[in-house]
Amino acid sequence: MSATATDHPVVSTPRAARPSLRRHSKGRAGSQRSKLLTVILWVIAAYFLLPLIWLVISATKDNSDLFSTFGYWFGHFNLIANVESLSTYQGGIFWHWMLNTLFYAIVSAVLAAFFATAAGYAFAKYAFPGSRALFYSVLGAIMIPTTALAIPTFLLFSRAGLTDTPLAVILPSLVSPFGVFLMSVYAADAVDTSLMEAARIDGAGEFRIFFQVALRLLGPGIVTVLLFALVATWNNYFLPLIMLNTQTLFPLTVGLSQWEAASSSGGGGSQALFSSVITGSLISILPLVIAFLYLQRFWQSGLSTGGVKG
Repeated sequence: MSATATDHPVVSTPRAARPSLRRHSKGRAGSQRSKLLTVILWVIAAYFLLPLIWLVISATKDNSDLFSTFGYWFGHFNLIANVESLSTYQGGIFWHWMLNTLFYAIVSAVLAAFFATAAGYAFAKYAFPGSRALFYSVLGAIMIPTTALAIPTFLLFSRAGLTDTPLAVILPSLVSPFGVFLMSVYAADAVDTSLMEAARIDGAGEFRIFFQVALRLLGPGIVTVLLFALVATWNNYFLPLIMLNTQTLFPLTVGLSQWEAASSSGGGGSQALFSSVITGSLISILPLVIAFLYLQRFWQSGLSTGGVKG
């Protein structure tokens, strides 16, 4: 055994040791990089979660605790009294604003998702004159902030006599350039061209192919666009602010903002509105959280598929 070991010695040369050293140094560098990334992710998560935690805790406080206790610690539990005060102030107009917001957001999201799907499908599957120029125009429109278009939109609607109506909030929300882009990318691969040709051979028209074949294949992408449009309309503040004058037509964003402005302006009893505004803000985000959790399997697949194909 010793002779065999002498004949075939296992020599550990510096050259043979280099790969393991490199692997060890790479593993140590990767571990350090992983720890750094973990710390960065925790900082980013705290940045987004701390305001939400503050909102949840503050919604349980009365006005005196709101200004006399630490923001991230509970005082006297007053959440039920805050909800009762919120529901009775000005005849319970908060829930009227909630219904207005639901109506504006659902109608706008459904129609915006449908129009974005139809336009994206057309850009992806049909060649027509000017399609490339129109598509680039849609891409350019993504870069324009909606607030920059609010004043021109107000002037157009004012001339048409549509201001201070629900249409003044719904119609501008139907345009979703990002939704058109996302659906065009998604439809390019989700709807097989050979499937469309087979449907045409069977005698189906283009509208029937779209409604009975394409829409079923575009489901995850449609839900993704619908959620984006829902959130955009739900959180829309500037457009309803300049379009609406009647208090009963306000969405939650404008109504709660007016309460907050009344509280900040001072005067006897105005401070009592702070707890109502904070509790109303907490209640106003619950429908969005429920919608995202309920539809997460659709929008996650839609976003990942659109991102890979884009």
